[in-house]
Amino acid sequence: MRTRVAIVYNEPVPSRYDSAGEEKAVLGVLDAVNAVEHSLLELGYETTCVPLKLPIKQARKILSSLDADLAFNLFEGFCGYPETEAIVPEALSAVGIPFTGCPDKALRLCLDKARVKVLLKADGIPTPNFQLLNPQIMHTFQLGYPCIVKPRSEDASHGLSEASVVTDSESLEKQVVAISKSYGGGALVEEFIDGREFNVTVLGNSQGTVLPISEIVYTLPSEKPRILTFDAKWEPESLYFQGTRAVCPAEISAEERENINRIALAAYRRLDCLGYARVDMRMDKEGRLNVIEVNPNPDISPDAGAARQAKAAAMTYTQFIDTIVKLALEKESHDNQDTAHAKKRQASPDANTAEHARVQVD
Repeated sequence: MRTRVAIVYNEPVPSRYDSAGEEKAVLGVLDAVNAVEHSLLELGYETTCVPLKLPIKQARKILSSLDADLAFNLFEGFCGYPETEAIVPEALSAVGIPFTGCPDKALRLCLDKARVKVLLKADGIPTPNFQLLNPQIMHTFQLGYPCIVKPRSEDASHGLSEASVVTDSESLEKQVVAISKSYGGGALVEEFIDGREFNVTVLGNSQGTVLPISEIVYTLPSEKPRILTFDAKWEPESLYFQGTRAVCPAEISAEERENINRIALAAYRRLDCLGYARVDMRMDKEGRLNVIEVNPNPDISPDAGAARQAKAAAMTYTQFIDTIVKLALEKESHDNQDTAHAKKRQASPDANTAEHARVQVD
């Protein structure tokens, strides 16, 4: 009997992104769904597509009764409600269905970019200085210009444009107001680093393997800030799309490669990522690398960065998808072993006592 894989994703529907002209990022999930299904069929799996939509209660009901051996999780949260991204791994964990990608804990954590930065700094992982601002507390601003203003809890470059980089109090306030109004939750304001930009996909569970590093190379007019805007990702006719390209493998020294890999793995493990995730970083004027963001649920469609990096590692797209599936099954097997071990210890007081004594001696 063939293994049954359910491809779970958010059904594109009208949302707040439409009024901001950002609906293309929402529709992009369908490219990943089609490509993943094609690869899974090629690998011999039996597939079914499971689009989810609001209300949440109904989505949870569908997940709890899923008739599948594995769920391939492409769910990005309901449109306009990024905080719902974690409901799929949470619901699947509750019913014991293995799933690809990161657990709900990592998805929830990484959605709060400010919290991520606090944790990274606490572990000595470099990341730019930041503040959370809203229109009512602009007087508390204490960073140095230039800064970049972002939504606190969005991905896919939602809310990022050339206006996001600010150099004075007037442009800062204007952008904080705009972001707060459009996305809620105030704005994340970071000191802007204008050096080389790298991103790297990490595959793995307890340890993690780094795929070949990609560099984002900008050929924009000098007056334009070098950032990966929404247009750079989704609008082919735009100046930013045409002036932004990815070079993979990045043209870097062995020392730089080792340093990028080390920081990426440290961030991946610190934020409890499993399966796969992407780490973005930039180099400051002194050549020091700073983690800009960790995305525990990156786009894996064939033309996205993760697939490009897999190709640079001599993997076909289908092999990339097969690796993701195998990591999910490996993770499930490890979890089952941990559960069985815990039950055995609970059933044997002597074993628990012995284990406690061993820990004390160690």
